Amino acid sequence: MIRKISFFIGIFLFGILFSQKKEQLQKQNAELKKQIAAINSNLAKTQQQSKLSVAYLNDVQKKIQLREKVYSNTQKEKRLIEDDIYLRQLEINRQNRELAVLRKNYAEVLVKAYKNKGVQNKVTFILSSKNLGEALRRIQYLKDYSDYQDKKAAEISEAARKLLANIEAKQRSVKDKETILTNQQKELQTIAVEKKQKEKLLEDFKKNEAQLTAELRQKQTESKKLEGQIRSIIAEEIRIAKAKEEERKKAEAEKIRQAKIAADREKARIEAENKARMEALALEKKRADEEAKRLKDIADKKAAEEEERSKIAAAADLKKADDAKKAADAERAEARRAAAARDAAIAAANAKAAADKAADARAAEASLAKKNEEQKKAAETRAMTNYGVSSAVGNNFAANRGKMGMPAYGTITHRFGRQPHPVFKNIIEENNGIKIAVAKGTVAKCVAPGTVSRVVVSGDGSKMVFVKHGDYFTIYANLSNAMVSANQQVSAGTSIGAVGADFDGTYTLDFQIWNGTNPVDPLGWVN
Repeated sequence: MIRKISFFIGIFLFGILFSQKKEQLQKQNAELKKQIAAINSNLAKTQQQSKLSVAYLNDVQKKIQLREKVYSNTQKEKRLIEDDIYLRQLEINRQNRELAVLRKNYAEVLVKAYKNKGVQNKVTFILSSKNLGEALRRIQYLKDYSDYQDKKAAEISEAARKLLANIEAKQRSVKDKETILTNQQKELQTIAVEKKQKEKLLEDFKKNEAQLTAELRQKQTESKKLEGQIRSIIAEEIRIAKAKEEERKKAEAEKIRQAKIAADREKARIEAENKARMEALALEKKRADEEAKRLKDIADKKAAEEEERSKIAAAADLKKADDAKKAADAERAEARRAAAARDAAIAAANAKAAADKAADARAAEASLAKKNEEQKKAAETRAMTNYGVSSAVGNNFAANRGKMGMPAYGTITHRFGRQPHPVFKNIIEENNGIKIAVAKGTVAKCVAPGTVSRVVVSGDGSKMVFVKHGDYFTIYANLSNAMVSANQQVSAGTSIGAVGADFDGTYTLDFQIWNGTNPVDPLGWVN
């Protein structure tokens, strides 16, 4: 029983994984075929151009690699289908055995039912019961037996349906396998044809090796001259930029000097005005302090007199019963004491008011000092602004490293740095940028905001555009025409010029990025 359950679980899990893996492989193949179609379209566009080009050979080689990947995926899919056919056959065998057992059991049930058929036999079976309870149980038994027959018939029908479904699924898998085998045969034939095409191209390269090698060496010589020209132009641009920066710094320094003089004058005026205010506040504060001290002394004196009179009044109270005169004196003393208490309260209130006034004077002094500093700072800022002093704006080219788009989309035939030629291994190339083979009519786009510093005509008549981005330059060479001019402000995506034809007949953009006088790999900067 455990083995049977394990087998069912295995079949179920394989079915899920089979569907997922098969669907994944089919999606991969669909994407690969799209890429192959795109390459075929690109090859069709360039078929009128020279086929003795690295770009054409690269496309053919890439197409072969993609087809081999498709073939590899179909091999995996075929193995999955074969496993599915094998497991389904095992399941069909098991279901056939189960169906045979179900049919045999059902036949035995039918035979027993046939022997006991007839209403009279059933009635006799029920009436022969000893009591009503047993009769009811026999009626329920007959009903359950009838339901059991129906259930067994349904089980046989369901088993037969599942068996048929599995047989149909197996047949579909067999057809899928046959289709894959047919497609594989076609793929192998196509791969063989394309490999022959690649071999033919390589033969053509070998036949024309002397001519192509001479042209490549000539191109290398021109590239060296171009590199020298680029270095010279960039050095001159840097020299001009430094001179302009020096002039700007001198002008800025003079503006700062004049602004500081004006600011110092304004600050001196503010300082003088605020000094007078401070002196007045200090005098007022001194007077307030003196008045507060005077009033406090008066209040203290009044308080002392009040205390003395209180003592006298207390002594007079002791003798009030004996001496009426003394009682009258005590009353007058009490009146004088009450008057002195009122005078003391008034003096205390005056002292508090004077103290509050002194505190207000101190707060006004602090506020004036703060306002004085703020006014001087604002005066300096105004003077700097009036004399045109401003801070330099930073460049964000380096901050966008890896986020910039390609100047043109196509096949990268030559990468940055020193490396052997893709076909002629005896020739070593040294590139200061990358070369992108594109379709005829492709327009190169600027990769980042900047200023066009120069538009140069090369020795072969093609045009080269320099765009300055702070300390960086982007260079777009081998253009048939330029769509921008010197000193023009450009943004990312601005059309620079149409890509021109190279010596091998392909349309190739030579794209470079320089950090000052040092070239850097563009593939580390563009996305």
